[in-house]
Amino acid sequence: MNLRRNLARHGFESNDDYEFPLRCLFDADVPHLRVLHVDGSGGRRKTAFANALAHALDYPHVLYHDFSRDDIVPAPQPVLLDDGSLGTPEPGLTAFERVVTEACAYSEGARTILILDQLQAADFEDHIRLYQFASTREWMHSAGTVLANRRHLLLVLMSEQPIYHSLAHISYRVWTDAQRAFLDYRPEEYGLGPDAQPLFAALGAVFEAASTSPTPSEFARLLDDLLHRVRSEDQLRQALFGWTEGVDRMRLYAPDVTPTLRAAIDALTRYLGHDEVELGEPDATGPQSTTASS
Repeated sequence: MNLRRNLARHGFESNDDYEFPLRCLFDADVPHLRVLHVDGSGGRRKTAFANALAHALDYPHVLYHDFSRDDIVPAPQPVLLDDGSLGTPEPGLTAFERVVTEACAYSEGARTILILDQLQAADFEDHIRLYQFASTREWMHSAGTVLANRRHLLLVLMSEQPIYHSLAHISYRVWTDAQRAFLDYRPEEYGLGPDAQPLFAALGAVFEAASTSPTPSEFARLLDDLLHRVRSEDQLRQALFGWTEGVDRMRLYAPDVTPTLRAAIDALTRYLGHDEVELGEPDATGPQSTTASS
C-alpha cells in the first residue's frame, strides 16, 4: 500500500506524497541519529502526521512527549550504597529525561520512534542536550548514561518556532501544511464516465476560487452528496463546509466564489438529467466504485 493511503488509514489524510522525502531520510548515510523535523503551519496536523507515520511504518515502539505540558518531577530519592547505607538523595528524572531513556532502552532490540512535540516550550538547555544526544547517541542524566541504537531509533521533532540551529542542521525537514495542494480528480477514479468531466472541471473551479483542496475521501463524500442530495448553491456550500477540513466558511460566501458555485450546480444538473447515480462504499485501499441506472 502506498504511504499516502497508509497514513490516511492511521488518521492523517493529505494530498501530499511523503514517500520521496522519507526515502531520502532513511537512505542517507549519516553518522548521527536520524532526525525528522516536521515543519508546517500552525495547528495539530504536524502531530497527526507524526503519529500516523509511526503506525504507517509499523514501529513496534512509539513514544511521545509534549514540552508544553506541566512536568511533575519526582522528589529526590536517596541512593542505596554498597554498604547498605543511604547516600545523598538524587533528583528525580523529568518526563523528558524519562522518555528519552526509555527510547534508548527500546532501541537496543527494536525499531523505536520518539516524537518530541511543542519543542518551542522546552528550555534552551534541553535543545542543546537534544542536539548532543542526536549527535553522539549518548543520553546522560543524573542516574547515568544510556546509548541509543542508530539503526533503530528515529527522532521526530515539532515546534511552532524555529528550532535550535545546530539541531536543525542535522535534521531532515518535511512540510505538513493545512493548505493542501489540489489533486486533479478524474471521473474514472470514482467509477464515472467521461460525461462527468464537465462536472469535475466545475468543481475544480470552485475549489480554486474557495482556496480549498479536498482530500480523496473528502472529495468522495462531497461527490456522494452532489449525486444524491445537493441541488442548490447553498447546499453545495454546506456540503463543502461539512466535509472539507480547514475550508473558510466566509470564503464560500464571497462574491467571486458565487458564480463558480452556480456553474457547478448547472454542470451537476446537466450531468444528472434523468439518471440516478449511486456511489459505492469506500474501498480501504483504492478509489470508490459506482453504478448508474436510468
